[in-house]
Amino acid sequence: METEIEAKWVVPELEAVRARLRELKAELVHAERLMRRRPFDFPDSRLEKVGGWVRARDEGDRVTLTYKQLNDRTLRGTQEVSVVVNDFERTCQLLGAIGLEAKSYQETKRETWRLKDCEVTLDTWPWIPPVVELEGGDEAIVKQAAAELGFDWTEALHGSIENVYQKYYNVTEAEVDHWSEVTFVPVPDWLEAKRKT
Repeated sequence: METEIEAKWVVPELEAVRARLRELKAELVHAERLMRRRPFDFPDSRLEKVGGWVRARDEGDRVTLTYKQLNDRTLRGTQEVSVVVNDFERTCQLLGAIGLEAKSYQETKRETWRLKDCEVTLDTWPWIPPVVELEGGDEAIVKQAAAELGFDWTEALHGSIENVYQKYYNVTEAEVDHWSEVTFVPVPDWLEAKRKT
């Protein structure tokens, strides 16, 4: 598996980040598009027990099937192996046929930029502020991009999106992992009641 070297920052809005990327002559690789994903595990949650999950994701221009494993929440704490497949629904059916269960359905919006050797993704998830993720071949590339974009390295988050939801709601990582749907609808009442003040 490959080790992801990435960090993310929560931002109030994305237009200032886009403006800075344009100033830095970054390349817009893919305009914002809707992405759909379904994470899977076995009925006994054996993948979750080791920090792992299988994900089918429709990225708008391609569909990927990925195994991810979160070993810790550090810059190098996530490993993954991914392949391109050609059909989101059929891939989900295949995973079900071999005994995995879909744990949820999630929608996000993603825009992708290239800043020198760093991939910059502008992610919008339901019910939380936008997130900017930087991924590169080594720590120096990610730190350089962060500095150029004006991000404070001490505020970087690592790993999957649960820790961002935890910044805004009184929820556990396990709760976020088991929400059946995360889509672009108003904040559900049950979650609004858990909003941090």
